[in-house]
Amino acid sequence: MKTITHWIVSALAIGVAAYLLPGVYVDGIVAALVLAVVLGAINAFLRPVLILLTLPLNIFTLGLFTFVLNAVLVLLAAAIVPGFSVASFWYALLFSLVLSIVNAVFKLFEKKD
Repeated sequence: MKTITHWIVSALAIGVAAYLLPGVYVDGIVAALVLAVVLGAINAFLRPVLILLTLPLNIFTLGLFTFVLNAVLVLLAAAIVPGFSVASFWYALLFSLVLSIVNAVFKLFEKKD
């Protein structure tokens, strides 16, 4: 039940972030749900490997390269998920930031078990 709740909260956060940013387009709730699954899979499997590979650059930039990596992963998700598009790298960067903030706010209201 907790996984389904987290999935729905992530989809709602994607919808809110897409609504706030004019360069990000999500074609309905189904696309947001699919995007939540794809971003979850990318963040679970691909992101740790990329963080490890870019560790020297990340240390050199004091962790700021992680934002760039997040934007690249959002662009990858946009290439995979039909019904989700991002206008540019900068909108992908803003989308990842807004998505993180909205997800954090929604998690404040999630019921603790």
